[in-house]
Amino acid sequence: MAVKDLKFALNAIQWINVKEDPEDLESASLWRFADPAFVAEYPDVLREIRQAGFGATMMEVLDTQTLQNYAAMVRESGLTLAPGYVQVPLASDHGGRLERGTFERIHWFDAVRRKAEESNYFGIGTIFLAAEVDQTAIRWQKPAIGADFSQDRLDELTDLIDEAVDVLNAEGVKPGLHNHVGTWIETQHEYEHVLNAIDAQRLGAAFDIGHLEWAGISAKDTIARWADRVQDLHLKDLDLELARRSREEGLSYERATDLGLYLEPGLGQVDLRGTLEQLPEGWDGWVIIEVDRASMDPVASAHHTARWVAEITE
Repeated sequence: MAVKDLKFALNAIQWINVKEDPEDLESASLWRFADPAFVAEYPDVLREIRQAGFGATMMEVLDTQTLQNYAAMVRESGLTLAPGYVQVPLASDHGGRLERGTFERIHWFDAVRRKAEESNYFGIGTIFLAAEVDQTAIRWQKPAIGADFSQDRLDELTDLIDEAVDVLNAEGVKPGLHNHVGTWIETQHEYEHVLNAIDAQRLGAAFDIGHLEWAGISAKDTIARWADRVQDLHLKDLDLELARRSREEGLSYERATDLGLYLEPGLGQVDLRGTLEQLPEGWDGWVIIEVDRASMDPVASAHHTARWVAEITE
């Protein structure tokens, strides 16, 4: 696939995942999407994404705003929207397994239905589907190595994902399975197990290039192997030496992030261009760039990232 023909969007995450004091690694980490005050700042963030040179951003409707409010904000920014993201929690992590058809299990997918509604409202036909991020779980403390693996747990999660896929498909939205370090689907065995268990017509693949590499998996080989199933991608660059250290030394997800794991595209060692070139000719999915923790001011980070996109698409 010619990189110049790809569609790129920027996630707003470098404005969202920040340190309380950027100069102090020991200060608290903030997730600003959950901050009720952030809704007032969100229009400025979208405007800055547009001014940096991007035409699209990932759909992320805050819990503190309506669809209509978000739509007006996006319209005002001049951006278009790339696919959003939905998580599937593991029932046994929250009290016990759920039998199909029960009241509790039906309601287990209410958040999935809301994400389908958001996607349809904005005319987006695909979505990233991942296991739940739980910052209290063992994999957040020991990421990227498949800590505490259980095939029984993976089978339970696969069954829940299978039903989430049905919920999304029924609303005309096709999910792509998303690998996320720190969750129960972070290793090659785990994402391949789910993809092999669920029909390709119902579930695509929506890999995170950086999270593959963090887990010691070749993103280039993965995209090549699953090229006919990949529908959208998240793109991250990493300090691969720090990624290796995190696996070997047992650095937590938070510690690796604080030490500078995530970098703007072109500043790390992931072969991003070579990986994107593994996509098949005519591929029309989205490449959503994420700088999970900026190495510079968020606005400067966005401008650097836009310049990188311009350079590789010349």
